[in-house]
Amino acid sequence: MPRARRAQSDLFVINMLRGIRNPNRRGSRGPFGGAPADGPLTLDERALSDALASGTAATNTTIGYVAGPEDPFEYSVADVSRWNRIIRAHPDALLKVWAASDIERAAREGKVGIIRGFQNAAMMGDDPQRVAVFAGLGVKIIQLTYNGPNQIGHGSMVPENGGLTDFGRDVVAELNATRTLVDLSHSGERTCLDAIDATTTPVAITHTGCGAVTDLPRNKTDRELRLVAEDGGIVGIYFMPFLAADGMAVAEDVVHHLEHAVQVCGEEHVGIGTDGGTTAVDDLDAAYEAARREVEARRRAGISAAGERPGVVPFIPDLQGPGQFRKLADMLLARGHTFERVERILGLNALRVMRDVWGA
Repeated sequence: MPRARRAQSDLFVINMLRGIRNPNRRGSRGPFGGAPADGPLTLDERALSDALASGTAATNTTIGYVAGPEDPFEYSVADVSRWNRIIRAHPDALLKVWAASDIERAAREGKVGIIRGFQNAAMMGDDPQRVAVFAGLGVKIIQLTYNGPNQIGHGSMVPENGGLTDFGRDVVAELNATRTLVDLSHSGERTCLDAIDATTTPVAITHTGCGAVTDLPRNKTDRELRLVAEDGGIVGIYFMPFLAADGMAVAEDVVHHLEHAVQVCGEEHVGIGTDGGTTAVDDLDAAYEAARREVEARRRAGISAAGERPGVVPFIPDLQGPGQFRKLADMLLARGHTFERVERILGLNALRVMRDVWGA
């Protein structure tokens, strides 16, 4: 199948969270989890073509340990290696991102830049120097916690809402020292605020919603959002069911959360982190059934978040496929947002933060 190429006049999108996958492919992992570290070394052609056609210049691709029985360190090292091989296997479509200039290069060459990122820092064990190990391997973004607790702090689903631990402060210091972007998605409020206080470089909340719009634990308070912006960081709004109280989120909900984030943070500090791919789900009925099974499995594993429930799919049904960013841009323009603001939200704000943290 001929692969789409992106024209230079198309959208410039940096998706601050999600990988490249085809959810319709038999054996595809559910949307809440990544592939195993010993998974395939090639990507589905449809997923690659859709990512290119979407205008995505770069995406923060979740690799490494998130949750489960695996050894976090060994699993993460193996998955970094696997993704290096995947990128080498698709030189015409993918480009490994080490610096902000690589994202601009990917856009010029009609490729997708792969930003390797973790959604849990559990693989640091009891040694903050492991941050440097992963930085040397090319991991550019590290999220401190997932939904539960770890040795660094508390995730958003921990009722005690504990703060950053002493070890967590050491990890944040190492992330700053290695110019690794600190990601505060999924963190509990106290851990998030403590990390903002501890960091010396801008931070990101790569994928979240606004708690003032929809009061669910995975969404961030205005105080968290404002402090990230005041430190020069960025907040990415996701395309997830947590944007609506009943979980039945639609494209208009994405727009409302983006507009609230702009009001709180300023238009220079808001982006997108969809937490989803650019290939549409073909069979929605099957997707609802798959989501039901996966939510049940996540609840049994103790990693589910409030707002995940049977009957709710972990994506926005009317904001799917390679045209999703164009549709979002058109919706924002129709509501009176300037083209310059839309450009910043879709990618330029993220590029600025990445340049600030990683270097040009």
